[in-house]
Amino acid sequence: MNSRPITSRTGVRVGAAALAAVVLVTGTVLGVTRPWEPPPGPPPCPPSTYQATFSVARRWDDALLDAIRRALPNPPVHARNLFHVSVAMWDAWAAYDPTATGYLFKEKLSVDRCDVGAARNEAISYAAYRVLTARFIKAVGADQSLSAFADLMDTLSYPTSLTTTEGDTPAAVGNRIAKTVLEYGLGDGSNEANGYAAPNYKPVNPPLVVALPDITIVDPNRWQPLQVEFLVSQNGVVLPSGVQTAVGPHWGHVTSFAIPPGGAEGVPFDPGPPPRLGDPTTDALYKSQAVDVIRDSSLLDVASDATVDIGPGAIGANPLGSNSGHGYASNPATGHAYAPDIVRASDFYRTIAEFWADGPNSETPPGHWNVIANTVSDALAPNLRIGGQGPVVDRLEWDVKLYLALNGAVHDAAIAAWGLKGRYDGIRPISMIRYMASFGQSTDPALAAYNKEGLPLVPGLVELITKNKTANGGPMASLKGNEGKIAVRAWHRSLNSPAGGSVDWVLGTTWTPYQLQTFVTPSFPGYISGHSTFSRAAAEVMTGITGTEYFPGGLSEWTVKAGSFRIDTGPGADVSLQWATYYDAADQAGQSRIFGGIHIQADDFTGRILGSTCGKDAWALAQRMYAGR
Repeated sequence: MNSRPITSRTGVRVGAAALAAVVLVTGTVLGVTRPWEPPPGPPPCPPSTYQATFSVARRWDDALLDAIRRALPNPPVHARNLFHVSVAMWDAWAAYDPTATGYLFKEKLSVDRCDVGAARNEAISYAAYRVLTARFIKAVGADQSLSAFADLMDTLSYPTSLTTTEGDTPAAVGNRIAKTVLEYGLGDGSNEANGYAAPNYKPVNPPLVVALPDITIVDPNRWQPLQVEFLVSQNGVVLPSGVQTAVGPHWGHVTSFAIPPGGAEGVPFDPGPPPRLGDPTTDALYKSQAVDVIRDSSLLDVASDATVDIGPGAIGANPLGSNSGHGYASNPATGHAYAPDIVRASDFYRTIAEFWADGPNSETPPGHWNVIANTVSDALAPNLRIGGQGPVVDRLEWDVKLYLALNGAVHDAAIAAWGLKGRYDGIRPISMIRYMASFGQSTDPALAAYNKEGLPLVPGLVELITKNKTANGGPMASLKGNEGKIAVRAWHRSLNSPAGGSVDWVLGTTWTPYQLQTFVTPSFPGYISGHSTFSRAAAEVMTGITGTEYFPGGLSEWTVKAGSFRIDTGPGADVSLQWATYYDAADQAGQSRIFGGIHIQADDFTGRILGSTCGKDAWALAQRMYAGR
């Protein structure tokens, strides 16, 4: 073959080098007279008339997250809603796949190959719309949420008036799936028909009036509801009563996704009780972990110039159920060391307490991990491979598979965590610390205010109030008149600045966590930490579906702007939270609740361990469903 250009039958002049490439690919030579043979396989489908940046599954997930932000925060209920909507979307997708197994809806539908995408979009949308409108019709912000759901249907050109469940049109299929999911939910043990109320729960302890220095407790190992003069949820919903009502102590009886049933006690997994005051084997641990909360509270001192490196080169890489990791030698994606990230320690500790509280936009921890997952998906797209290997899948397939596994995991995490909350009814730090402080100190029988149920004395942190200390110019001058009682050095809200706080000596019986005055502590027992359980479960799924524990590029960041705190003034400068892995982010979520005064370490570590089981079980079951097993 010479180098003279050859003209094809279409009139295009093709050089010899390009021609050779065509020959290698097709086995033919342009310009020959033999009949053209189409390549093997079906012809390509025409372009879809529906184009969007996100899949319909992602758009419904975003709509659900917005509804959660408007509603009253209720982590187990919202985890269940996320899961049931994910099931509806997965079952609609799987109905048009010859292999995949639906979770509740087992029908298989046959449509023309080129119509599968459109059928899935429509069936998914009707299924999600019907489930969401039923679940949020009585929620706070219902008018806005239901309007937003209808607007999304309108944007997608799906008439909400199509309510039939008969036949094989995609709308009917979606409506039928929603009906299946909603009927399933009425019998899953959540008591949805009665507003998710716990049928038989009554707290053993009378309410703690947060504004008063007095405390009455029947059992110092059991949860105590709080009485707050003006009670407001973390996302600003004003509550009708100033006394807390326990959320979800019956949740261990709810039907799970992948973990075992909770049985008669409603406990799928039982690691045993938390530390207990007066128990010969765990009394010392109970006291020391309460002191740890006070110590962490003392580190929230805005007046301190102490700094800390919070980059992945210095923190993270913890073994499961510990904080003993020391970071990573290098970023596996770049091969370079992680850059130091030096910030004021008090800014960092307050930042994580605020950032992880309910997610940056109050979508509760299960919703927060949906936000994280969606951000990761956006970073990986379009190179989306289930498990990090195999063929690239389209965004819709990725999203429905991700949501099934992720929200199955956080739903199971809620069941595991709230099952233990219902079983052991664990006390919160505010009651632990105030109760022990009311008895005095348990360190030295020769000193004043000794009682075996008192707080341990720790110089500079937990001390007896004496006349020398309350004298003019003394460290406890503001506590004059309380000599003989117990003081703790901790964060507290400044009386002359309702929006700000400081670290100083305060009466142990008035200690409050680093929270808003209108919130103080969540309305359910402490043991185990929902944040820790949700977050580790989600981290396991993210590791499984992406094929690596590392965030894309080996680093994820979220910048908290200076002066953006809700609880206190600060931070003094921007704080960039960084995580190398999903596990690092999950561990920080759990740890943040101790700095926030919400949990003790036993709540956190036990939650991480059980969360790992929930996440791994959910990922394993999801994979079997993907493969039709």
